[in-house]
Amino acid sequence: MENHLHDYRLRMGETIRGIREKRGYSQEQLAEIMQISRTTISKIENGKFAISIDYLVKFGWYLNFDIDFVDKLI
Repeated sequence: MENHLHDYRLRMGETIRGIREKRGYSQEQLAEIMQISRTTISKIENGKFAISIDYLVKFGWYLNFDIDFVDKLI
């Protein structure tokens, strides 16, 4: 189960990183906009942080993407 959760977090983080880069934001820029630390964004993108629905909605809002992609990651 733990491996499955890690894989899920990693896929989600990679997806968020790809969207962030496609939109032209650095981790620092996105952290400032979202009012969270760059370290938190790094941990999310590297699958080392269990992202909450609150953060997921914020990512969707600030990076302009539909969070329905999450269903495809499960």
